[in-house]
Amino acid sequence: MLGHELRNPLSPIRSAVEVMQQLGLADPTLRWAHDVVQRQVLHLSRLVDDLLDVSRINRDLIRLQRRPVELAEVVGQAVETVRPLLDGRQHRLTVALPPERLWLEADPARLVQVFTNLLHNAGKYTDPGGRVTVTAKRAGPEVVVRVRDDGMGIAPGLLPHIFDPFTQADHSLARSPGGLGVGLTLVRRLVQMHGGSVEAYSAGAGQGSEFAVRLPLRTAPGEKGLDGEALPAGRPRKVLIVDDNVDGAQGLALLLQLRGHRVLLAHDGAAGLEVARAQRPEVVVLDIGLPKLDGYAVARELRRLPGMAGVLLIAATGYGQDEDRRRARDAGFDYHLVKPVDPSVLSKLLARPDPHAPAAREEHPARL
Repeated sequence: MLGHELRNPLSPIRSAVEVMQQLGLADPTLRWAHDVVQRQVLHLSRLVDDLLDVSRINRDLIRLQRRPVELAEVVGQAVETVRPLLDGRQHRLTVALPPERLWLEADPARLVQVFTNLLHNAGKYTDPGGRVTVTAKRAGPEVVVRVRDDGMGIAPGLLPHIFDPFTQADHSLARSPGGLGVGLTLVRRLVQMHGGSVEAYSAGAGQGSEFAVRLPLRTAPGEKGLDGEALPAGRPRKVLIVDDNVDGAQGLALLLQLRGHRVLLAHDGAAGLEVARAQRPEVVVLDIGLPKLDGYAVARELRRLPGMAGVLLIAATGYGQDEDRRRARDAGFDYHLVKPVDPSVLSKLLARPDPHAPAAREEHPARL
């Protein structure tokens, strides 16, 4: 419930920011305001996700979705996620990976989370203009990935507790980077769930820090990694958005309209079914916590409507636990996206010639 209530307000803010971007930001002051809101929405989303994930891990509720994935793809996506922070602080980033393709049997989304957290910490605790490096080296049946920085370092008394939840250094008010102190707890637990280990090193305050992640390698390359090839632009779709958060629904609708799609709106479950019967959308983006009929009931009824058995059903919800995904799958959803929905992810799903094709479903992390 906490995750749902925290994520819901973030969704319309993120859509509004994307709409601003699409319409153009010629005025420098407006561009600055846009960038501030975008950064803070991403930061809030990350805090919510980390806090909820710690709770889920502590209750043994996270299940890894393992598949073959290449290390370079995982590290590459983490770097791109953190690049705005590093560029904004003018850090010099160096990434040095082996020329050979190193394959892991892992949950790619969770490993991206691991390296994103480590890179985010390195950027946050390093003064502007500092250096951050990522290196990897095969060590027998394992790969060792090291994330180093020349920043604030870790005091000797803190080092043994750095992976404990809600642990932070005693910073002065002038240098406090903020945060919840749960990112490194997540890193350790997720790495352990993958059969690996993580260690922290530092010569002391002001001496920088290093985190070494050890992960077991798989011997043979498998299927494609994170996202596959670049996606085509796709054709315009008729999309029905059903969400009782009016701002969120209208923001997402405007964003999709700017990208050429025809969008229909409804703000409760019964109205969504009525619009679907009359308009026969190709895609339905459906909230779960709806008045009158919840999203699960709407999804089941949509699958029973004449001519609607093949509609692409996408859950866009603040409920993101494994049990929520299972219920969505059982109700007939194809994909499960957690709010605030990443517009690029939704665009990729709409761009596929056949979103129901097996390859599309196998490579996408939100599949059910």
